[in-house]
Amino acid sequence: MNRIKNPKLAFVTLVYWVLLTYMIAALAWWYIALEKQNTAITNIRVNELIKDDPKYYQKILTIEEARKRKTAQYVGEGVTFLALIIIGAVFVFRATRRQLKLSQQQQNFMMAVTHELKTPIAITQLNLETLQKRKLEEDKQQKLISNTLQEARRLNSLCNNILFTSQLESGGYQLTSQEVDFTELTETTIDEYKNRFPDRILEDEIEQDLHINGDTFLLQMLLNNLLDNALKYTSKESAISVLLFQKNRQIILQIKDNGAGVPDSEKKLVFSKFYRSGNENTRKAQGTGLGLYLCKKIALAHNANISVTDNHPQGSIFAVAFNT
Repeated sequence: MNRIKNPKLAFVTLVYWVLLTYMIAALAWWYIALEKQNTAITNIRVNELIKDDPKYYQKILTIEEARKRKTAQYVGEGVTFLALIIIGAVFVFRATRRQLKLSQQQQNFMMAVTHELKTPIAITQLNLETLQKRKLEEDKQQKLISNTLQEARRLNSLCNNILFTSQLESGGYQLTSQEVDFTELTETTIDEYKNRFPDRILEDEIEQDLHINGDTFLLQMLLNNLLDNALKYTSKESAISVLLFQKNRQIILQIKDNGAGVPDSEKKLVFSKFYRSGNENTRKAQGTGLGLYLCKKIALAHNANISVTDNHPQGSIFAVAFNT
């Protein structure tokens, strides 16, 4: 996991340790001062005793026991205060780091969204201006129109992800559960992607007549995001495989790619909101860090489990297992 180099986080960390050190030092000073006071009071009480008193030694023992009780009281109170300080400090430190990291992730997300929005809009505008100002041959016109439609679909997918994330977190989306022909939905989606990306290698092995109860719109979004993710991180020369089959009372969807793969340290993090490896300014792959996050949310909404494992010899396997 990449550490976020944030000046605010460094400053907050410094202030945190200064304050924590001060509180622990004050607690230690408090204990030492009270113990000195307890010892002084004990000495005064002992000096006030008369040595010829038959109960002299008994009174000394009583005074010593009282001193020990006070010491134990101070130790107990000090340990309690120290424990509370440490628990509170850990809670505050984690909460502050989490908030600052979330703020950094949101900033990265805004940078990514700005880029993702500007690129298809700029390409679409350029293509339309070219079609308007120049008389092109039919094949070139169709190529520009196809490219424009592809950018429009990309823009639509991005908007859907952002809008659904907002609805999901506000509780504004109500899942509609119905019987879905998942075989047909998967085959239709793959055919659409083959038409949209004729230069990419898409292989499929789909078992027939597989049905699940779910929301068609969300399942479509799940397929789109998993395929987009595979296309994004796989070279044009490498194949992407889509498998759909039933095993042990589960319907399993697998998307296999031959990309760079996901390091073990990031296999759980890739499903986190806004999470993207690397720096937003240097990262080449497009994206906003919402696709896989939504995939996990959609899987959970359908009582399914989503995971990522290594594809040998290279790449990743994203799998969603639906209980039947």
